Amino acid sequence: MIRSRQIVSCAALALIVAAAVQVVSAQWTPELQLKTKVIGSTAISPDGSKVLYTVAYEVMTSDRSEYVTQIWMASADGKKNVQLTFADKSSANPRWSPDGEWIAFTSARKDNRSNIYLLRAAGGEAEMITDLRSSVNSLEWSPDGKSIAFTMTDPKTDDEEKNDKAKNDFRWVDENIKMSRLYLVPVAKDANGKRESRKLTSMARSVTSFDWSPDGAKIAFSHVSDPKADYWPTSDVSVLDVASGNITALAATSNFESAPQYSHDGKWIAISASDGAPRWAQSNRVNIYPAGGGSPKVAPLSFDGQPAVVGWTANDSGIIFNEASGTGTAIYELNVAANTIIERQKIDGVISAISMSRVGTIAMGLQTAARPPEVFAARIDGQSPTQLSNVNADATKVSVAKTEILRWKSKDGREIEGLLTYPNNYVSGTKVPLILNIHGGPAGVFNQSFIGGRGVYPLATLASRGFAILRPNPRGSSGYGTEFRRANMKDWGGMDYEDIMSGVDKAIEIGVADPNKLGVMGWSYGGYMTSTIITKTKRFKAASAGAPVTNLMSFNGTADIPAFVPDYFSGQSWEIPEVYARHSAMFNIKGVTTPTLIQHGDADVRVPISQGFELYNALKQQGVPVRMIVLPRQPHGPTEPKMQLAAMQSNIEWFEKYLK
Repeated sequence: MIRSRQIVSCAALALIVAAAVQVVSAQWTPELQLKTKVIGSTAISPDGSKVLYTVAYEVMTSDRSEYVTQIWMASADGKKNVQLTFADKSSANPRWSPDGEWIAFTSARKDNRSNIYLLRAAGGEAEMITDLRSSVNSLEWSPDGKSIAFTMTDPKTDDEEKNDKAKNDFRWVDENIKMSRLYLVPVAKDANGKRESRKLTSMARSVTSFDWSPDGAKIAFSHVSDPKADYWPTSDVSVLDVASGNITALAATSNFESAPQYSHDGKWIAISASDGAPRWAQSNRVNIYPAGGGSPKVAPLSFDGQPAVVGWTANDSGIIFNEASGTGTAIYELNVAANTIIERQKIDGVISAISMSRVGTIAMGLQTAARPPEVFAARIDGQSPTQLSNVNADATKVSVAKTEILRWKSKDGREIEGLLTYPNNYVSGTKVPLILNIHGGPAGVFNQSFIGGRGVYPLATLASRGFAILRPNPRGSSGYGTEFRRANMKDWGGMDYEDIMSGVDKAIEIGVADPNKLGVMGWSYGGYMTSTIITKTKRFKAASAGAPVTNLMSFNGTADIPAFVPDYFSGQSWEIPEVYARHSAMFNIKGVTTPTLIQHGDADVRVPISQGFELYNALKQQGVPVRMIVLPRQPHGPTEPKMQLAAMQSNIEWFEKYLK
């Protein structure tokens, strides 16, 4: 069980993440940032002695541009660390068997379809135990280790596959929806040497997550009415009897209810539930239901109202969860009997991919603005956490610019904070070009993640080239509580704009930012704010708008989340057209003069590329310096390294041209 004395202390974590590193004479580049590896998940063994984790790295050759994920295993004392998978295709979702002898994972090594593989923990060749017509999404061992439950999206029929090949593949919108179902596959082969998968759910609902009961008789699972992103508020939780197939509703109200987790004794099920009617600017609580059904115990609202449950403590007296806390991360314990929440630790960094063993030890990914992500394990006796991985050792050899928290008062007196990254070797009192970087969401948050990582905005490279970067968390952001997250309702581009501009003024006031060399960039909602800012002020000499929402009317009619804007503005575009127009850059674009770069993926269904073209054409028609780079095959955020590289390089070139 993890108690206050057993959770690793903030001080111990701080010592590790702030540890001095030896640097060599190298400078950050977009190519170098692409080489920073990502920790995707961890899975700690049942006895807490070993940790599985995934590492994603870039592969760029003449005919490849992708990220490949491999599975590693480390001993919890940090003394042993080995790579387990080496295939050209990614291996992911590692799961320990209950006895710790086997590892199940997914890989698309055959026909680009994700199947389940088994591998002995002691080593050897992996065996594919499913051969499916679709792909496995998630999997979990049964408590007795004899079978594995998994989710899979409905495969195409024979006729559909034939029509695809014959180019007769027309489709009807919102029809023939492919749901995600629960299945069960035995680990041992039958008398005929086969493993036949059995479908467990056929209801007109799509399964999103699930958890086995400790006795293996039941599976609690969450499900939505439609797998498209817009339908997440329809999530309910039910319980499946594995033997009979009978399904009983557990939590099926008008609220959002998801992510069930059984207590170790099987008497209780913890779920994440919305605090009232679901809103896109979410506020959730932990609800604890009797496993047999009944009314739940509703936990208090946590600091940020977005608890991510890690698991139950060993004796089921508490539930461990984590969530954003300002620019950092905090881990909390919910005392089930007292119904109180205690903060166990907080770190000025990002804790991710947490897993917890039955004996209470935890594994996690950990990074800070100056330290790349690695895997750590924390022992239950309160000793300092042990670093297990060293996959980003090369990144620690390159000097990283200083990042610090900056706080200021907005126009109405509300306190706002953000992250200010200085140029490398910055001399106090020197005024330098400043790039304002705005996050997406709007309920996103800038936290203290490693600035040398991959993405579209190469912060470490920009800092090494003499730029300062300000990343504000204006009202509407996560990490500061539900009221703050909802403080920009009906007010996009209003007081959140004032929050942001007050931060720019603060950076000028402290003598860092040159007021004559200001740039602005942002993706998604950050792109919305960037396109809005250039209609409100001429202070910025250059802008870069990534996947920008520029017209709320056309965006709402073409995006995959048509409930999003009406939730924030309490109405449809045909009901309050003047409100949509007032808060859209395209209806205020006349007279803009800021040179603007536009970046957009042509496979973006979240913010369709037409939004970028609207801005591009409006600026071009007015003679404003504008360029638009189209990233083929890319969804809402670029996923291919070569496309990320193109975005990073074009951003650097744009700001150096106009701010230097």
